[in-house]
Amino acid sequence: MNIFALFGKKLDLPTREEALPGRPEPIRTAERHAVNGEPLKGPWPGMETAVFAMGCFWGAERLFWKTPGVKVTAVGYIGGITENPTYREVCSGKTGHTEGVLVVYDPSKVSFEELARIFFEGHDPTQGMRQGNDVGTQYRSSLFVANAEHRATAERMKEAFSDRLEKAGYGPVTTTIHGEHPFYYAEEEHQQYLHKVPHGYCGLGGTGVSCPTGVGYSA
Repeated sequence: MNIFALFGKKLDLPTREEALPGRPEPIRTAERHAVNGEPLKGPWPGMETAVFAMGCFWGAERLFWKTPGVKVTAVGYIGGITENPTYREVCSGKTGHTEGVLVVYDPSKVSFEELARIFFEGHDPTQGMRQGNDVGTQYRSSLFVANAEHRATAERMKEAFSDRLEKAGYGPVTTTIHGEHPFYYAEEEHQQYLHKVPHGYCGLGGTGVSCPTGVGYSA
């Protein structure tokens, strides 16, 4: 038996029949970013977006709001079935969602490739339905992109990083890469949590292996 099953951690994604029903209206969240005052829901003319899921979204969001060229970040739920879920519902494992960070950025100041490098290096993408001590389907590694070019870039980086991780003794990369999915904003208390609670919990930890970038790089 999987050891995590002993502690009631659900490690299989629910079917549509098993998923919680959710609700028709969005749950209440913050209107503006607690660090820079930008509107969490836009509009953001001239900006591009991606969503990165890499474990607990508190620490993941801080990685990106500190990145030059990023205009705004927000945490939420993505990749599942339940509409407008709550944090408690996502933690139950019955929504299919993972915890994600919406990153809105200026492509003239920071590239998607650089953001994807931060994503791959900022966590251990070989752990499946967990990240460190955080266990459950909501902590799986996933990347949601806005166009085919970014998807191709992410797939190329995943393949090259997989080779480097394997040489360093790690298992297969479990990151999944997707097109755009509905992003449901998390509750206000979760937005920019580690700005509000600077010494709060952050379970993220990378592998120490660098992710290759740039044209013509090799694995």
